Amino acid sequence: MAQHRMQGAYTALATPFTADGDVDWLGLDKLITYQITQGIDGILACGTTGESPTLDETEHAQVIEATVKQGRGKVHVMAGVGSNHTASAIHHAKHAKSVGADSGLVVDCYYNGPSSSELRTEYYGAIMRAVPDLPLMAYVIPGRTGCALSAEDVAILAAENEMLAGVKEATGDLERMARTRLLAGDEFSIMSGDDPLTMDMMARQDIRAQGVISVMSNIFPHAIAQMVGLAHRGDIEQARVLETKLAPVFGLVGISVSNERRLPNGQTAQVQDKYRNPLPVKTMMAGLGLPAGPCRQPLGRMCAAGVEKAREALRQIREASPELLDPVAVFFDVDVDQRLRDDAGWQALSTPQA
Repeated sequence: MAQHRMQGAYTALATPFTADGDVDWLGLDKLITYQITQGIDGILACGTTGESPTLDETEHAQVIEATVKQGRGKVHVMAGVGSNHTASAIHHAKHAKSVGADSGLVVDCYYNGPSSSELRTEYYGAIMRAVPDLPLMAYVIPGRTGCALSAEDVAILAAENEMLAGVKEATGDLERMARTRLLAGDEFSIMSGDDPLTMDMMARQDIRAQGVISVMSNIFPHAIAQMVGLAHRGDIEQARVLETKLAPVFGLVGISVSNERRLPNGQTAQVQDKYRNPLPVKTMMAGLGLPAGPCRQPLGRMCAAGVEKAREALRQIREASPELLDPVAVFFDVDVDQRLRDDAGWQALSTPQA
């Protein structure tokens, strides 16, 4: 299994769109180049952050092909191949293998709600039988999918087929991760799917995670790669220093805001709106001047208070650790400080709340 080991800092790459909603191919090229030049270890194309559910089949294939073309031999290229239909996942996995992706990320089969046993036999097992030569990473994120491949079934699959090389953990359950390590062994890769938990997962001796598939590395690839590298070398103290510097944005992968609604009877009510990934990170990217564009429907824009939370987190980082945003300024040729001061620019990224 060691030959397929996945480790380090990978970026779950955002897919940039134009104002008209088309894929921004020039923007995608810039984002990939930025990641490579900043020392990221891997790029995940067509994951949740890449808005894979809204990409049509042609776009999905072309985004993966573009990422492989630019990244092959420079970074590990992981293709999002999961689906809520096993046959579709097999199709995506075959395509990823044929164009030269290094591995595939397979999210638990969302919405259908299969049991862990069915996920193991009718989904992951079926994909590995159909595409036996593509290393895969399972992606367990029950908050999105409504189901979860158990630690026990992860271990069974890994023992049966070395092509299941790891699991991306977005359960928030550290004890589950420790059980996965116990059952699956030291050669199995556990990658963080939650930026705020990466260091805890790497530092805990009963988890010993190999790294992260990060959302916030869309903006901070160098710092997050450095943090993970330090942790790998055993310098947890210095890695924690970087974690603290990045904490303002690590907590904003999703943004919750209480918004007022005016009801048909004339009364008002407070409703908690949770703006989920990738909307917050794409808002920050757009505000800083990175090619990001809007999200595709059904995602829209955050309310003004949500946008301000994102902006304020970036301000905090710029004030406390200005060097972390210097790579953005240099690579994209933008004045970060001016952009953070630009009230009108950030207001334009928000939507009036009904």
